[in-house]
Amino acid sequence: MATTEQTQIPGTTAESVRPLLRLPAGPVDLGSIDPRSTPGFDGDKADGKAALPLVGEPLAELQERLFAHGRSDGHRRVLLVLQGMDTSGKGGVLRHSVGLIDPQGVRITSFKAPSAEERRHDFLWRIRRAVPEAGIVGVFDRSHYEDVLIARVRELTTRSAITRRYDAINRFEAELADSGVTVIKCMLHISAEEQKERLLARLDDPTKHWKFNPGDIDERSQWRAYQEAYEIALERCNTPEAPWYVVPSDRKWYRNWAVATLLHEALEDLAPTWPPADFDVAGERRRLVEEDPVT
Repeated sequence: MATTEQTQIPGTTAESVRPLLRLPAGPVDLGSIDPRSTPGFDGDKADGKAALPLVGEPLAELQERLFAHGRSDGHRRVLLVLQGMDTSGKGGVLRHSVGLIDPQGVRITSFKAPSAEERRHDFLWRIRRAVPEAGIVGVFDRSHYEDVLIARVRELTTRSAITRRYDAINRFEAELADSGVTVIKCMLHISAEEQKERLLARLDDPTKHWKFNPGDIDERSQWRAYQEAYEIALERCNTPEAPWYVVPSDRKWYRNWAVATLLHEALEDLAPTWPPADFDVAGERRRLVEEDPVT
């Protein structure tokens, strides 16, 4: 199986980035995590951009093996959960990190405000319907965590209901792990200052006006409340089956490399192999050579 040790990539400083980004158990203080830091990487922006395709080549092969595994009655799959404040870079990760692999093996679901039908069901109903099938890398652009983040900040339900949701999420994610889903949860961690700069950049560039939503400023006014909501959710739902990774995201190039590397390391652990042929290879080759009606 083709693999790339992280120490072979210029700029990397560790064989694995997971222990550097994995959130420890216990209380969470996002203020203690520098959003401009680059754990596991001591190169500059140019080095980071050069490192990304070096991760992409072995990642793409592993993903193709996983896809073939699913087409041959395998049950393993991967779910990448992306959460973060507005402008933290979920779209950038989709383009630059997830974009390294074959799109036919990827299923991206963007969760917006629930529809009227979805509101008639339990909050996890629409989430369960989007869980990737065997052999697929599923990506949640926002996720079930919206129901304990924005719901808490905007008081869309009671605190007791939100508390029950943490437990429901933990049970759900444990069920996913038991059924062969590798869950990779990434909190894209940016600073308030960086968010302001990114929002200003959208306003100052007419080609980015389509990306600007006036509601983003309303949400920004609740920055501290969101940070608290994230800290509680990260602490309550950081389990061995589905741990949280906090990815410093003020530097876009590092964010993209880190998420791609997390995905690569998870697929390396799965070690998918090419499925054996379910037909007589020698016989089919002989038939093609000796009995080909075209020639």
